[in-house]
Amino acid sequence: MPVSFLDTLGETVTRRLAARSSRRGVLGRMGAVMATAPAFPLLPVSRAQAESAPPPAPVLTDFERRAQSTDPAKCTYWRHCAIDGILCGCCGGGVHTCPPGTQPSPVSWIGTCRNPDDGRSYVIAYRDCCGRNICAAPKACDCNTADREMPIYRPQASNDIIWCFGTASTAYHCSTAAIIGQAS
Repeated sequence: MPVSFLDTLGETVTRRLAARSSRRGVLGRMGAVMATAPAFPLLPVSRAQAESAPPPAPVLTDFERRAQSTDPAKCTYWRHCAIDGILCGCCGGGVHTCPPGTQPSPVSWIGTCRNPDDGRSYVIAYRDCCGRNICAAPKACDCNTADREMPIYRPQASNDIIWCFGTASTAYHCSTAAIIGQAS
């Protein structure tokens, strides 16, 4: 069988490499390469493209897609993303104030709602107004949006509880939605 040119070339290169290097030298160089390889990502490189990448668009819930910021007397008002009850704005109160003759519950449940005007998320405290019978508001003011509602094992985030304990009367009247602060 004739010996090909590539076989001869391979044998020549291998014999020269073996004559000029030792096993310890090869192992030492391989060790040095393996020890320094993890440092390569730390070297300065142009990251201009990485910095200019836009942040990913937030995933909107069904409520956030139809939320509005003009009429607080509707269930689609952006602050009402986790409310369950009758809006106090329909009963003589406001978005964050109880109607005359009622008192706010000392405890509240919370939700995080996205404002469609500025795109930021805010922590909202939902507080029941207590002391009078339930408000006889139009059906459009009875909201149960429960956007991102947590299960009942997290009662501080649940809107399924009447929060009128700790007041003079446990009679539920309506619910408010006050901004606590901006969510991070």
